[in-house]
Amino acid sequence: MNPVRYHLGKFPPFELEWQKLIPLIGPANAALGRYDAFLTAIPNKHVLLSPLIAQEAVLSSKIEGTHVTIGEVFEYEAGSSSMPETKRGDAEEVLNYRKAMLNCVAELQNRTFSQHILRSAHSILMQGVRGKDKTPGSYRTEQNWIGERNSTIDTASFIPISPEQLQPAMDTWEQYVNDTSQPDVLVQLAIVHLEFEALHPFKDGNGRLGRMIIPLILFQRGLLQSPDFYMSGYFEANRDEYIERMRIVSRDNDWTQWCAFFLEGIRTQANENEEKARKILELYNKIKIAVPVSTHSQHAIKAVDFIFRFPIFTTPQFINGSEIPKPTATRIVNVLADRGFISPLREGKGRRAGIFAFGELLAITEGENLFVSHP
Repeated sequence: MNPVRYHLGKFPPFELEWQKLIPLIGPANAALGRYDAFLTAIPNKHVLLSPLIAQEAVLSSKIEGTHVTIGEVFEYEAGSSSMPETKRGDAEEVLNYRKAMLNCVAELQNRTFSQHILRSAHSILMQGVRGKDKTPGSYRTEQNWIGERNSTIDTASFIPISPEQLQPAMDTWEQYVNDTSQPDVLVQLAIVHLEFEALHPFKDGNGRLGRMIIPLILFQRGLLQSPDFYMSGYFEANRDEYIERMRIVSRDNDWTQWCAFFLEGIRTQANENEEKARKILELYNKIKIAVPVSTHSQHAIKAVDFIFRFPIFTTPQFINGSEIPKPTATRIVNVLADRGFISPLREGKGRRAGIFAFGELLAITEGENLFVSHP
């Protein structure tokens, strides 16, 4: 199979088969609108959606070959020393994704999306992990290619644009990102995402960064009140089709089929994201009633908010992060464990703090309860 080369001179696409896309545009926009309306009604979004943000980071990194669960990421944050070195590196990549995302959100409060924001996000994404030696924050100056491990440029499946043509292409891409005259934002976003991945401007991290762009653009263009939208589940579930449809654009100049695939992904993920967010809200409403009854404490809601933001934690982290006085915080952790709200993931021993998990919340994001205690 010969490598497919970048579609030079064919971006933005000259025309699309709108008659094939129009039946998909309405349902995708409607599903996204329902999801955004639901999010608008959620109190404490930064608390309740924290696990979903982490899950998006996990799935986006998984597409690139990391093998870590959301539970393992939170466990790593809680200071677990039993995790293998490879898992620790994967967890760091996921945490960097979350940091980069939050940095972009802060940047977009005062400016439109730009290459500066993109390069800043890449610097954070690559900080201290695999790829840290691949000029974080700078575009590549060498030809890269995409293919199986150890493939050469001759055996690659795709060859992005040459480094000499990269900067002008990124300038054109940035102009298109901020072009508000396009007929439909979701179709425009499909094209934006694909073009970024086809350009592959960095030596590493292009996939994760390209998927991060999706909720950021939805946020900037006003389709979402906050950039809490997660596409990686759909891309991971349809990984082979995701990759192949992108290749077909460059091979056959068929942007329409790619846009159709992307629009279906928006509709599917909007519905799935809403369902997960709804389950998290239902759990929160249940727990915020039950915990005060069990703890008899005026600090009960602070405790609830903490375990939703950090569903795996140590007692010292709970004391420092919940802003509850130490004696009361220690008692609340013991009550939560005794009443089954949280479970010991690692027993405390000597000066080593125990680690606790809020399994009911993690089960919503993971799809199953993966947490068993171990010494």
